[in-house]
Amino acid sequence: MIRVRNLIKNANGQRILRGVSFDVAPQKVLGIIGASGSGKTTLLRCLNGLERIDDGELECGDVHLDARLSKNEYARRVAELRRKVGTVFQHLYLFPHLTVLGNIIEAPVHVLRVPREEARREAFELLDSVGLKDKAPRYPESLSGGEQQRVAIARALAMHPALLMFDEPTSALDPKRSAGLRSLLRGTISRGQTMVIVSHSIGFLEGLADQLLYLEGGEVIEFGDTHQILKSPSDPRTKDFMEQVK
Repeated sequence: MIRVRNLIKNANGQRILRGVSFDVAPQKVLGIIGASGSGKTTLLRCLNGLERIDDGELECGDVHLDARLSKNEYARRVAELRRKVGTVFQHLYLFPHLTVLGNIIEAPVHVLRVPREEARREAFELLDSVGLKDKAPRYPESLSGGEQQRVAIARALAMHPALLMFDEPTSALDPKRSAGLRSLLRGTISRGQTMVIVSHSIGFLEGLADQLLYLEGGEVIEFGDTHQILKSPSDPRTKDFMEQVK
C-alpha cells in the first residue's frame, strides 16, 4: 500500500511538487504520466527516499515518512524503506567492475544474506526471463542500452521488493522488447508486488497500469482508472496531453 498526502517538494527556490496526494493499493500498478519537467521523476525519488519531502507525508507499506521528522529519524526510516523498494532509473547505475551476473547477485548476497549458489541460480532464472542468460559473464560496457536496461530490471527483481519503481523503463527498448517487458512485469505483479511506473509511453502503460496519475507543473491534474483516463479524461488539460502524445 502506498499513501501520499499533500506532498510538497522544493528545489533551488522553486516548488517542484505542489500538494500531491494519491493511494495505490497492494499488487496494483500506478502509471505516472506528464510532460518533461512536470515533476514525475522527483515524485519517484521522494517515494523511495532519495529526496526528502518538504511538507506532507507518505507511507510505503509500514514505513511512514513525515516532513516533520528529525533528520536522524527520517534517515533511519528511509534505510528501512529501501529494503522494501526496488528502483530502476533511466540512468541505470550498473556496477561497471562487476559482470552481469555479479551485478544481480551483489545485493542479495551481501544485503539479504542469500547463499551465493542460491543467488546465482535465481539470477540465471531472471536473466533467462529477460532474454539475457547468455550475457551473464559480460560486463555492462559491452552491452547495448536496452540490454543494460533489462539487467537493471533483473537486478531489482532479485531483491524481491514489495514495491517496484521504474523511471522510463522503455526508454532504451525497441517495440518488441517493450512488449516483452510488459509481459514480464505482468508476471511480477502476480507474485505480489506493487509498482509505480513513470513513462512517456501511453501504449506501454495501457494494459499494464491499473491507475494513471497525470502531473502538470507539479500538481495532480487527474488520477483514476487507466481506461477511464485514456478514453474519457475529465480534465481538459489531460485531454490535451493525451492528444499530443498519440
